[in-house]
Amino acid sequence: MSWYHEPAGRPSFLTPTMVTPEQALPGRAEPLQVPDTHYVNGHPIHPPFPDGLLVAVVAMGCFWGAEKGFWELEGVYATAVGYAGGYTPNPTYEQVCSGRTGHAESVLVVFDPATIEYQRILGHFWENHDPTQGMRQGNDRGTQYRSAVFTLDAEQADLARSSADVYGKRLAEAGYGAITTQIVALPTLSAFFYAEGYHQQYLAKNPGGYCPVHATGVSCPVR
Repeated sequence: MSWYHEPAGRPSFLTPTMVTPEQALPGRAEPLQVPDTHYVNGHPIHPPFPDGLLVAVVAMGCFWGAEKGFWELEGVYATAVGYAGGYTPNPTYEQVCSGRTGHAESVLVVFDPATIEYQRILGHFWENHDPTQGMRQGNDRGTQYRSAVFTLDAEQADLARSSADVYGKRLAEAGYGAITTQIVALPTLSAFFYAEGYHQQYLAKNPGGYCPVHATGVSCPVR
């Protein structure tokens, strides 16, 4: 794994540190029990998805609010929350929160590229959190809250990096530091581990639930 930028002289943003594969919890072979359908729209949240749909996976802090923002976008077919970017297979929420799995709280977004392109998914991602905070979002601290784009093919990787370049310049103009977002390939979609059922579409099931958005207010020109 590598970071898009790793700012020098700002160690407070890069602690705590990532667990190594040798230190990671062993996990389990069986996946967690998760509903088959989306609580809001009834669409399936597991593959295979209908022909023509694409998948994006991103991490931007607490996944409850992040997921809600995506399922409200026109052209998004389904969303799910889970864990990606680490070493422990089929981890529990408690294990991820321990920092000993290497995973980030992540959102899987199934979308119709005829209605919403991947660039717009990225634009929403950049605008709705602070990608300069390293291993945290606001008061949520830990490697599980890091910002990340988990790419599923070379085109997604190229688009993610180019959008980071563009948005990084906008952030710098607004007085923010360098982007610390991790841009890394997800080997397969099976490397996204679905979170427990109660986390799926949490803010639809719990309208009074709290999950702050740490947006910078800086607009992203990538559309």
